[in-house]
Amino acid sequence: MRQLLSFLLLLFVSLCRASSSPSSPDAPDYHEQLVLRPLPLSSLLASFNFRTNITLSAFEAHNFRYFPRSLAQILQHAGTRELHLRFSLGRWDAESWGARPWDGAREGGTGVELWAWLEADTDQEADQKWRTLTNALSGLFCASLNFIDGTRTTRPVTSFQPEGNLPNSKLANTHLLYGVLPHEVVCTENLTPFLKLLPCKGKAGIATLLDGHKLFDASWQSMAIDVRPVCPADGECVLQMEQTIDMVLDIERSKRPRDNPIPRPPPGHELKCDTSKSYHSDDTCFPAEYNADQDWSISQIFGRTMKGTCPLADPSVPSVCLQIPDSRSVYTSDGTTENKNPDKLSRCFDITPSSDFELWLPLPSSPSAPEVVTPDTPLLYAERSFTGHGQERGGMQTILRNPSPTSPVEFIYMESLPWFMRIYLHTIQARIEGNASVPSSSLIHEVYYRPAVDRARATQLEVRMRIPPRSTVFLTYDFEKSILRYTEYPPDANRGFDVAAAVITILGEGRKRYALRTTSLLCSLPTPDFSMPYNVIIFTSTAIALAFGGMFNILVRRFVAADEGPEMTLTTVKGRLAGLAARLRGGRA
Repeated sequence: MRQLLSFLLLLFVSLCRASSSPSSPDAPDYHEQLVLRPLPLSSLLASFNFRTNITLSAFEAHNFRYFPRSLAQILQHAGTRELHLRFSLGRWDAESWGARPWDGAREGGTGVELWAWLEADTDQEADQKWRTLTNALSGLFCASLNFIDGTRTTRPVTSFQPEGNLPNSKLANTHLLYGVLPHEVVCTENLTPFLKLLPCKGKAGIATLLDGHKLFDASWQSMAIDVRPVCPADGECVLQMEQTIDMVLDIERSKRPRDNPIPRPPPGHELKCDTSKSYHSDDTCFPAEYNADQDWSISQIFGRTMKGTCPLADPSVPSVCLQIPDSRSVYTSDGTTENKNPDKLSRCFDITPSSDFELWLPLPSSPSAPEVVTPDTPLLYAERSFTGHGQERGGMQTILRNPSPTSPVEFIYMESLPWFMRIYLHTIQARIEGNASVPSSSLIHEVYYRPAVDRARATQLEVRMRIPPRSTVFLTYDFEKSILRYTEYPPDANRGFDVAAAVITILGEGRKRYALRTTSLLCSLPTPDFSMPYNVIIFTSTAIALAFGGMFNILVRRFVAADEGPEMTLTTVKGRLAGLAARLRGGRA
């Protein structure tokens, strides 16, 4: 039965492809690729990339072919020329994993990030289209993007540049808006609509490996959607949509069986101990590093094998690539062709479209063989934290380190802070360590500051800096914390308020740019005692009850003297009781 359904699916896809117009050889309509790269400390980077192209003439004529119609109609209605959306969780460990994938271009801060270029004549029209875009994307991706209001929106000046080819005639009427939700929790509800945008809907190809249990169990993951116009020198302009998922999986944790979701400590005889330690014994174990024990397979890491290839994808692009040295042996399923690249550090695989694909990486053949490809050194290391104490004022400190021994690094540091963090602009300063010959006053070249408006606009800060080689710079400033209204506190006010990650854009040669994000922070604001309203309500209710009861008794009750009231003797009471008893007996009769 399964083979019959597969045959019918392939027949339907073939008919659809035959009935559609042929694609241009220079710009294939759709292609996908998975790149696997082992990292130190028993980690694995899996990068899924899906790219769809559609000509602008077909886009304007609503002839969407592989491009998702649901997203295309939103872009047309909101006048969006270029769109970038990020869903991210975790922290990229640059000290261990090296440089970020895609040079940080597909990375986002914790939570949700969105920036877009909108075509509008005025700022008010741009704000209206921005609200339309965020509300529509909120419903499409099951996220809280509709909460990106004016207090979470900024207009970057130098941090972001268009990735596509926007016509110069339309740049004057194009507005860049940037919004962030650092408190948004990314989950399976966001992954499902992400997969529905793909032509094969996650039923074939590399998308079959995307399981929410594995993706959101990763140490770091980022889902990105980028839509941009691309105009080649000798061809028709196309609208390109690129969907990217990057995740760093812990190999040992990913091997845990599906029927054992709760991690349990292994027995003593299964512990991997470093026997070279002098204190190693039967009852003493020092954990061994996992660098030399990276053996894994696709079914172990992702919980399933890959279901062939997507029949709509470009066959000239290999579906799976693996970045390991040539000395490592790799075993694959039958019918797979392995092609090693000239760099001797990576290889790609030609997969049979209709059969399952399995890949197994065994242990190194010899202890001296290189295990993983050495990660590239990042251009810049960045750490950010709060300073100071108390509930009224605080400070921000960002540690920026240039590891290069010869080349300086120039970058733009951007902060998008909530309105209740009021920066003291005169306290911004940069202090250098490691290079005493460079004065601290020459580190900051340009500062752009847009102050916040209470409950209406966020704080925007962009600083252009240049750090000399082998130097560490401390960028600090002070701020004041505002007191919110009672109704503006969330239910978990004592947890703190999320502060979005800082965006660092490293300027390269020409238009080449590298990006990285710092970690998000929790800002503790002055929080009132929320039990006091309850006490006030109880006290007020008691006072009102006493006052109302006394006043009601005074108004309703009639006070008379004892001698003015009717006399009630014992004979009168007995007569009334006898009459009542007679009536009761009469009723029974």
